[in-house]
Amino acid sequence: MPLTQSQIIEKLASVDESLTKKQIKALLGSIAELAYANAKDGFTIPGLGKLVVVNRAARTGRNPKTGEPMKIPAKTVLKFRVAKAAKDAILVGGKKAPAKKAAPAAKPAAKKAAPAPKAVAKKAPAKKK
Repeated sequence: MPLTQSQIIEKLASVDESLTKKQIKALLGSIAELAYANAKDGFTIPGLGKLVVVNRAARTGRNPKTGEPMKIPAKTVLKFRVAKAAKDAILVGGKKAPAKKAAPAAKPAAKKAAPAPKAVAKKAPAKKK
């Protein structure tokens, strides 16, 4: 379950006791206002990511119910691109990706089983006319 604004404020207040909850709430509000005002030019939060405006071209889609082709108009959307540091911290589970460790010398390397043979896709025979 994602953190609510009050939970974020509570966690930040417990980390840095020199700031009050009101100051933290005002800071979060200021960051949001800056993002809204500057998103058209690109707004970056260091270590977290970047807000970017993307222009999507018009395209042809299909009505999922009827299968009928339909025109989807061009539009402008706002995207958030996650920073590499944030991806590494979240997906690896730590602040930095851990360095690869060498296998201990005392244990012999485990033997790997031979890879399973790959299934070959068979083509259907051509129909005779």
